[in-house]
Amino acid sequence: MKEIFKDLLKSTVISMVIAMVIFCFVCMTFDISNGGITHYENYQFTKMVIGCVLVGLGFGVPSIVYRNDNIPMPIKVVIHMGIGCVVYTLVALAVGWIGGATIIQIAITAVIPLVVAFMIWFAFMVYFRNEAKKMNDRIRAKKG
Repeated sequence: MKEIFKDLLKSTVISMVIAMVIFCFVCMTFDISNGGITHYENYQFTKMVIGCVLVGLGFGVPSIVYRNDNIPMPIKVVIHMGIGCVVYTLVALAVGWIGGATIIQIAITAVIPLVVAFMIWFAFMVYFRNEAKKMNDRIRAKKG
């Protein structure tokens, strides 16, 4: 049980750090593209930082599903990414990350972060799959 909480804490912290790094780069990009003139009212920046933490939690906490060997991998992915993407979408709508003047702008601001989330998930999947392969190879080498 202690190991589960340790893994949960680790994945949650990693997810929040990734969310904050992405948030900082996006803010810097908007700051540069606006010529250094960015204006926030009514605690908008604070709301966005809190939203960023919530998105990190939304992707980090559900990753615990990967510890359950009784659930098929596709279902694990749907649970993890489904919860994370729903949390992201709700937060993005609440803090104003998704928006624009046209349907195309709204679609772009909604789809790009979701694609980035899947790219991050895919990178972690490849990393952990390679780690498992290395461990299995070492076990085979010791047996044979």
